[in-house]
Amino acid sequence: MGREQWNSRTGFILAAVGSAIGLGNIWRFPYITYENGGGAFFIPYLFAMASAGIPFMIMEFTMGHKWRRAAPGIFTKLGVDLKLRLQWLGWFQVMIAAVIGIYYVAIIGWSISYLGLSFTQNWGDNTNDFFFTQYLQLGAYSPFNLGDLLLHIAIPMFIAWSITFFAVYTGIKEGIERANKILMPLLLIIVLFLISQTVFLPGAQKGLNYLFQPDFSQLLNVKVWSAAYGQIFFTLSVGFAIMLAYSSYLPKKSDINNNAIITVSINCGFSILAGILVFSVLGHMAEEQAQPITNVVSSGVGLAFVTIPEAISHLPIPYILGPLFFTSLVVAGLSSHISIIEAVISAIIDKLNYPRKKVATLVCGLGFIISMLFATNGGILLLDLVDYFINNIALIFSCLVEVIILAWFIKASIIRHYANQLSDFNTGKWMELCLRYMSPVILLIILVRNLINTFTQGYGDYTFMDQLLLGWGLITFMLLLSIIINICSKNNRHDDKENL
Repeated sequence: MGREQWNSRTGFILAAVGSAIGLGNIWRFPYITYENGGGAFFIPYLFAMASAGIPFMIMEFTMGHKWRRAAPGIFTKLGVDLKLRLQWLGWFQVMIAAVIGIYYVAIIGWSISYLGLSFTQNWGDNTNDFFFTQYLQLGAYSPFNLGDLLLHIAIPMFIAWSITFFAVYTGIKEGIERANKILMPLLLIIVLFLISQTVFLPGAQKGLNYLFQPDFSQLLNVKVWSAAYGQIFFTLSVGFAIMLAYSSYLPKKSDINNNAIITVSINCGFSILAGILVFSVLGHMAEEQAQPITNVVSSGVGLAFVTIPEAISHLPIPYILGPLFFTSLVVAGLSSHISIIEAVISAIIDKLNYPRKKVATLVCGLGFIISMLFATNGGILLLDLVDYFINNIALIFSCLVEVIILAWFIKASIIRHYANQLSDFNTGKWMELCLRYMSPVILLIILVRNLINTFTQGYGDYTFMDQLLLGWGLITFMLLLSIIINICSKNNRHDDKENL
């Protein structure tokens, strides 16, 4: 039986965009922009998109299309040519995806809960106290003392897992492609409608000025450029097996360059729309409360489940705009979660040659059980700690090793030549320069900076033992397990030796 394929180019692009567009576009990008020079931040951000995002996406689409395997299979084949055993990197990326998929679903569960709450605004006047004390019931707990299972969190997580399971169980065409053809247009329509209702609110213009007011002095700050590149790698779903898996289902005749540029551009464009939406709301909230907007700006979980719910109470027709906002969070989360789990499933199918339905049932069932750790009193603490180490250490390391192997050992010129043969337009030498020099240097700077900060300052208020076991220990375990799988695998040369 041949490998599954996307039914249409549109279906593939929507699926890739659905993976890239996630919760981070809504609750991380606006704050990153505000914090790093406002409108001036778009200069390094767009430069990072052109010099890192698009070349990296073309590289991963090329690898997936050429080898028609998930990440472990691709690196196995590349290792044969280089006379190296590289399968470990593919499995390390799959494990990153698995870990993210297990805790990411908790945030989707919270979003589903808040979608229900938004119809009546049952979070009350003190949204901070409601979220942490009443909803999460976070007390004197820790990552190793999680407390009890909370059914009001576990049930929404089960709903999220069920939707993801249905999408991956039914396959590429009937499940994932069909789901994204519904989810992505729905997300765009909701966000555009929300913007149309919020951008004209009193104070909204003030919020947008804070977001887009350029501070060109920040362009001389290395941290701003590092933040721009970090956001690009954070949001595009590269480096942890997803885009390799998705592109492996492309038909033989596929315009790789155009697909990559469209995917990256839509993702970045949506981030800007999310910024307009969020800061319109924050500006109105500041106007209503007669306080500076700097007092209400936040990022991450605090923005989505504390600040925005409070702001919704000050909006006109809150019983409509509130549910629509949290629907957008749920949709963005689900589209990303489906892609994350598919990266794991495709790797296992390639390795064991098991039927998709069997693997989907096993992965989603086991994932649901483990994810219940995050449906506890201390679940948010475990999530926060694991998320930091996975995204700031493991993922950046994975991207760095991948680009060095592909751009230096396989050679960027060969990758570019393959993509150009299939595409309507050719990329120039700039792509090779970006992959060989710019991306590795930037990734190395980000990784070294993150390592130094984590070694010297630690993360948050977590104990040394928490960080050692659940941070460094988890990454070490993933690396060792990946290497063990690599060693225990039969001769990697069983794969065909077709070269790029």
